Parts: sequence; structure tokens; C-alpha cells
Amino acid sequence: MVSRNSAGDGDNLGEERTHESLSDGSVSRRTVLSGAVAAGVVSIAGCAGTGGGGADSAPDAVTLSEDATCDVCGMVISKHPGPSSEAFYEDQEPNGHANPARFDSTWEAFQFDYEREGWTRTSFYVTDYSAVDYEIRTDGDQQLISRHVEASTFVSADSVTFVADSAVVGTMGADLIGFSEQADAEAFRSEYGGELVTADEVTKTLIGQLGK
Repeated sequence: MVSRNSAGDGDNLGEERTHESLSDGSVSRRTVLSGAVAAGVVSIAGCAGTGGGGADSAPDAVTLSEDATCDVCGMVISKHPGPSSEAFYEDQEPNGHANPARFDSTWEAFQFDYEREGWTRTSFYVTDYSAVDYEIRTDGDQQLISRHVEASTFVSADSVTFVADSAVVGTMGADLIGFSEQADAEAFRSEYGGELVTADEVTKTLIGQLGK
């Protein structure tokens, strides 16, 4: 499966991004933290509203606990590869627990949100693969991307470019892999295929094509 790298290891401003082959055949892409993780409110066509109060009142991203489970599929998030997501809702307890709702794939987070008509979402965070040292490892006929659950690895979903339906998958199959740096998303798509989309371009039709 996929081994995780610490998001903070070797992340110095001005450090060049590199691709390097590891002894076990996995690929590590080292990236630079370009600034503090942005907290904000995401606007997604067709999803629940973000509510009033603006970005200043939006909850910050949190580190997902080691035993936190996905609010769609129930799997333990930290134990499996792929992008993580979390969403905060006003005056709601997702699946009976305190905010945030948490997910072991990005597409499941969008699906969950689409299905919560009448809920007011205050913030929505996804893994920022421009801000972590991530690995892509081959397991059988699959290429799997590493999991990151620390608060510092999340960024507001409206600030990333997603690579949708690439050859690289996560726990729940084909997914939306987010990059805060447009150039990183373009480079990833060039190597692994897929489609570039922003959060407001993620539709129910697209979600229905993922996870396979």
C-alpha cells in the first residue's frame, strides 16, 4: 500500500520541486509550502449554501484523528491511501458526531454535500497536494496516492485546481486530486491524465463517473 510522508519534512521556501524514484518503486514529489493554509468558504454550483458570516467566521481545518472514519463509506481514513476532505456545517452533527464531516475521498465529500439539502456549509477543505511530500505507489495494477490528515495539509476547496479521473486513484477509486498551484495540477495531468476542474465545475454528473 502507500506509505505516508510528513507534510512538513523538507518544506523550505525556495526549495526546488523534484521527482525522485524510491527503492520500492514508488514516486515521491516534493513540494514547497508557499504560505499559510487558507481558510475560506467554498462556493460550489448545486451544493448547499455557505451561509452568512464570511471567511472570518469559517472554522479552520483540523487534523483528523487516527481512528476517524469516513462519513460516507465508514472506512478508517488514516489507514488507506487517497485524498482527505472535511466539511463544517452550521448547527449540524454529521452522522451524529461533532463537526467536521470527514471523508476518505474528495468525491464522497461532494456527494455528501449534494445530498444535504437545507444544510448550511461554512467551510470545505481538501488535501492540498501542492503543499505536501506525496508518494505514488503501484499496488497490483493500481497507482495509489498517499494519504495526509494533518490540519496543515488542508486548503479551502475553492482555492485548488482538481485533476479529476486520472490514472492515480485513492481508497475509493478514481478521485479529485487537488493542487493549490495550477502548474502542479497541469504537470500531474500531463503525467497521469485526467481533466482539470475547479470546485464550481464539479457536477453531480462528474461525481457519478468517479469512485470506479
